[in-house]
Amino acid sequence: QVQLVESGGGLVQAGGSLSLSCAASGRTVSNYAMAWFRQAPGMERAFVASISQSGSRIYYTDSVKGRFTISKDSAKNTAYLQMNSLKPEDTAVYACAAGRAPSMRQNDYNYWGQGTQVTVSS
Repeated sequence: QVQLVESGGGLVQAGGSLSLSCAASGRTVSNYAMAWFRQAPGMERAFVASISQSGSRIYYTDSVKGRFTISKDSAKNTAYLQMNSLKPEDTAVYACAAGRAPSMRQNDYNYWGQGTQVTVSS
């Protein structure tokens, strides 16, 4: 079992930055691929980024490439999502997930955090 807790969300102006953290307990993040998904109001939850167990494979959805960076620190048992050049369309609840492979499909992840709200004002 893995428990995931996100933090770092908040309100930021367009063009600003936020850093999200996903603290894991129960098992180390080095055993899992980690991912971030987001759900905007009235929309389905969507893939943002994922990273493999070793960190050698990283994937992003096209809309965040060059602006967001996913990483993880096994010593701190935490995954991160650094978000730069934020846009109003990035507004959503961001949730981290743990699974066996860095998939873009939410059904491939077994463990989920509760999510943290990110709001980008124009």
